[in-house]
Formats: sequence, C-alpha cells, structure tokens
Amino acid sequence: MNTAPNIHAMIVAAGRGSRFGAPIAKQYTMLKGQTLLEHSVARLAGSTYIDKCLLVVAADDSTAQTLNFALPIYYAIGGAERWQSVQAGVEAIIHAGAAATDLVVIHDAARPAVPSHDIDQVIKAAMLEPYGAILATPVTDTLKEAQYQTHIQSIAESKSIGETNPHYYVKRTIDRNGLWQAQTPQVFRVEQLRRVLAYVAEHNLIITDEASAFEHLALPIRLVTGSRQNIKLTYPDDAILLAAILTAQSQQP
Repeated sequence: MNTAPNIHAMIVAAGRGSRFGAPIAKQYTMLKGQTLLEHSVARLAGSTYIDKCLLVVAADDSTAQTLNFALPIYYAIGGAERWQSVQAGVEAIIHAGAAATDLVVIHDAARPAVPSHDIDQVIKAAMLEPYGAILATPVTDTLKEAQYQTHIQSIAESKSIGETNPHYYVKRTIDRNGLWQAQTPQVFRVEQLRRVLAYVAEHNLIITDEASAFEHLALPIRLVTGSRQNIKLTYPDDAILLAAILTAQSQQP
C-alpha cells in the first residue's frame, strides 16, 4: 500500500510589500517578461511532486486571475498578517480534501529563483519528519548587533560620514556558528501546521515565518540546505540581482 503523503502547494501573495516601495504589490513586479508570481509558480511546476497550486491573495486583488501560470490554480483570500493568510490557505487545502498527514509546501511569491531541485529536496526531507522541514542557508556574513545613540562627538560626524544612518553603532559581533537564514519553500504536515497556527492566534503571537510557530511549541523542524540563488525580492536593488540570477539559470543546460 502506498503511504506517501499527498503534496499541496501554496503561494502566499496577499501582502503589499511595503519595504519594496513600489505602487503595485511586490508579487506583480515584472522580471524578464513575467511577474514574480508567475516565475514562482513556474518553479513549483518544475517539482516532480507538485501538480497544482493554491494562491492566497488579497480580497481586492484583481491581477492574479489575469496571469498565465504553469500550474492549475485555485484561490483563497488572505488576511492582514502573513500567518493569517497561511491559516486561510491551510483551511482551503483541508476543505479541498487534504488529509492530516499530507504535506503543504508554502512558498513566497517574492522568491522566483528557487531551484526546482531544492523544492524536491525539502519535500523529500519533510516526508521523513513528523512536523516538517524548511530550506535555509548557513549564515556566512559577519553579524553585528547595533546600539542606538542620540549623539556622538567625532570627526566622522562633523563630516557627515554615514549620514544616512548616523545614530546606530556597533555593539558587538554575533557568533554566527549555528545560525541559518530561512528561505522558502517551507513544508509541514497539514494538521500540525493547522494546530500551531491556532496556537499563534490564541496567544496573539508575532511570527515571521511558519517555522516560527513550531518553535513556540518546541516542535522540531528540519533544516535543508538550499541554494544561495534563492533570494527574496525585498528592496529595489534585489531586482537587479534576481534578473541576473534568472538569466544565468535560463542559460544552464
């Protein structure tokens, strides 16, 4: 008997991307002739495990259904916070027939360059886990903790060096040993994700990704090393890097 879980893909695209500073929602930024959202769906389509995708969009979204996607698409309406959008997506997946032990693959619309091989690898890892697995990369940069000072007497200040952020100074270097930078997709057991998101709602917690919800309950989520090409469009400069990555990937055999 085949006991492999069914795989349900979800892209959360209900946010506005305020840090990106564009007049349109970030997921509709154009790169190489397609929106970020179309690129990201195409990456999921490259996985051997995924044959359709749920898009969680804002209630007033009038763009998503005008696009051309590489997978069959169905929709759910998101909430004010990311975790609320994921929660709405989980309920839609369950309503569509997902079993408790099935896996839900959650990807950011703003990560259009994730290699499809990485998607398969994190799904394979999650199949072996009771709760799930996420793509991530070990931190390699030197990390500094900052401290805020209202004034400093220095030659540098008088010459306006660093004037774009003049009041933050290095407090200490953070030991990067054991630190990882989270990516998506993040893959979880359907019912376990539903349970931890209910806990987040009940306790009014602030989380920055789905794995954070599991951390609050000390539930282990496996880390799977992902590609450093899988960057997220957050600031305008990121678009230049992503365009270069997508071009390079398209030229690979």
